Amino acid sequence: MASVILANAEGICGMAAAIESLLAGGSALDAVEKGIRIVESDPAISSVGFGGAPNILGEVECDASIMCGATLRTGSVGALKGYMHAISIARQIMERLPHVLLVGEGAAMFAAEINECRNSILSPRAEKKYKKWIKNNVPAHLYSHWPAIPLIPLLWSSAKPTKKADTTCFLVRKGSRELAGGVSTSGWAYKYPGRLGDSPIIGAGLYVDNRYGAVACTHVGEMTIRAGTSRAVVAYMKKGATVQEACYEAFDDLRALREGYLGPVEIHALDKKGDYFVLSTENNTDDVHYWLWAEGMEKPECQRPTVETL
Repeated sequence: MASVILANAEGICGMAAAIESLLAGGSALDAVEKGIRIVESDPAISSVGFGGAPNILGEVECDASIMCGATLRTGSVGALKGYMHAISIARQIMERLPHVLLVGEGAAMFAAEINECRNSILSPRAEKKYKKWIKNNVPAHLYSHWPAIPLIPLLWSSAKPTKKADTTCFLVRKGSRELAGGVSTSGWAYKYPGRLGDSPIIGAGLYVDNRYGAVACTHVGEMTIRAGTSRAVVAYMKKGATVQEACYEAFDDLRALREGYLGPVEIHALDKKGDYFVLSTENNTDDVHYWLWAEGMEKPECQRPTVETL
């Protein structure tokens, strides 16, 4: 059966590397990692890796996870500073440690031990945008004392709809049953230091099981953590739902959330047969899309998600 790669909008620059890896005989995990590494390296992408927006103190903190559908092995990294390729570090956690998730200083220590290249990953473009945001959002009487001021009141400014930031996700099906998935992000732009979204949380931002399917979520991780969205979609498929039905069931779970910060969510799902579905809460404008490649296609196709209101 044909191989399939499903990636969100930010993933297009990594699709060629993922396709090349599959066609050269690489595993589904290889394709996920190689595709995402390209996205992490691209300074034009403002939500992942080198181009990613920093936290509110100007430090880029990256999160990532990867999962093997055959074994249900996973590796995750959170609040990682100074390393561009969070997806590769997550894979090495999966393959070399008895742990699943490393964060902060421990994650950086592990990255150094495996000789991952350390980088200054705040791009000039991201730094310029950050400094402008700070100047516009920190009250004038406090600006001269920055950053020795209370940070909590500023976080709601960073939650404005205009501050949209995204994750990159890749879901890969190789042949008849081999599934893998991965996500990588620099997270919420100008977030509180140490904030983790759903990307490093297995079952929230990513879940893959060869028996049923692969799911990754993007946008507001605070929502999908509370609902366990990625695992829920796979569980609904386990109970007999189609990939489309499973995504709608998970949306019903998201609708049940009350209070807290509520915002847009996008679910990307691929079942064991290679059928796929993407469900979004954002308006179907030109910048809301995803990328699909199936074996036999000359190049990836840009497609629009189904849009639903939470």
